[in-house]
Amino acid sequence: MRNQVLRALRSVVGAIAIGVPVFAQPVPDITYDANADFLTLPSGTYLGEVAGVASNSRGHVFVYTRTGHAVATLGDERTFYHGGSRLFQFDQTGKFVKEIGQGVYAVNFAQQVRVDPQDNVWIVDAGSNQVVKFDADGRYQMVLGRKPENITLRPGPGVPASGGLPSGGAAPEAGRGGGPGGGGGGRGGGRGTPGAGINGDSFNRPSDVTWDRAGNIYVADGFGPTNRIAKFTRDGNFVKTWGQTGSAQGQFNKILGIGSDAAGNIYVADAGNNRIQVFDGEGTFKSQITGIGTPQAICVSGGATQYLYSSNSNDPESMEHGEIYKIRLTGQVVGKFGKAGKMPKEFGIVNAIDCRTENDLIVGEIWNWRAQKVTLKR
Repeated sequence: MRNQVLRALRSVVGAIAIGVPVFAQPVPDITYDANADFLTLPSGTYLGEVAGVASNSRGHVFVYTRTGHAVATLGDERTFYHGGSRLFQFDQTGKFVKEIGQGVYAVNFAQQVRVDPQDNVWIVDAGSNQVVKFDADGRYQMVLGRKPENITLRPGPGVPASGGLPSGGAAPEAGRGGGPGGGGGGRGGGRGTPGAGINGDSFNRPSDVTWDRAGNIYVADGFGPTNRIAKFTRDGNFVKTWGQTGSAQGQFNKILGIGSDAAGNIYVADAGNNRIQVFDGEGTFKSQITGIGTPQAICVSGGATQYLYSSNSNDPESMEHGEIYKIRLTGQVVGKFGKAGKMPKEFGIVNAIDCRTENDLIVGEIWNWRAQKVTLKR
């Protein structure tokens, strides 16, 4: 009996030494309702993979979806995509209002849509490597990034064409909101520190965007081989970049989401490292949140007391996980709701969460081609 007690004590001490929770408390389930049919599209128009959802101050909903008629042009070493995604606007009742950005050069492969505090609408496109700002009426205002040129030049036999993948680049992968099947694109990655990209807005499959109270723009450039956060002024001028590929503090492995709170803290969904890292607006590491699976979509709610929502999305090959966590900004997990599946109130690869208010969410799903309106019960 004495030996058993000693072994148990040694296990506890060892666990504490490596930072493992010894007596982990079960995460409570949050009761919720969901409406999987609240959006009304024009006859003959359909949603595809819903990569992004967002709402504005009037309650209008914006959906950035992978649908439409894509055109692919085969380059010498890459495939170049044109179209294939659409940005829809709905009113507060779910009635279709209009389409934004038809024919816009950047609209290739939808990755995310966000609405800033001034009701400007921003799309993040992983196919064109661009982040585009529209005003509240859907007029183009600003672009960050540049689409790879659809021109290849081969100097001679055995010499790679100039339009090929950047050094150290990798072709996009399927799953978890994966990109188009033709190559990484962009000029980030493979220069300087591995996985750090280069200064400026040469993105390599950006995944998300957020802002601080001063209007500074933060772009998550971390869905391809680049793993960094790029900061710009509200006018689009480059300020700085931080991060590189790795697992240490301030390093990332596949950034799938980014958000900010009223105090100016930046939350980064570091999916490959199974954590959310928290920084100040200058990129100084503050803390990290673990024990919530693999974070994909994240969102910081509005209101006097803000909460962080994070989806532990299922893999495309499985029906495991799929829950969404509600977390205090201190990192304390309040509870979780949902599971993987195809029925209403179930989730299939959640790539986007809109949480303008604490208990009323909109969830965009890759797997199930839909957006659900979720109401959490107090």
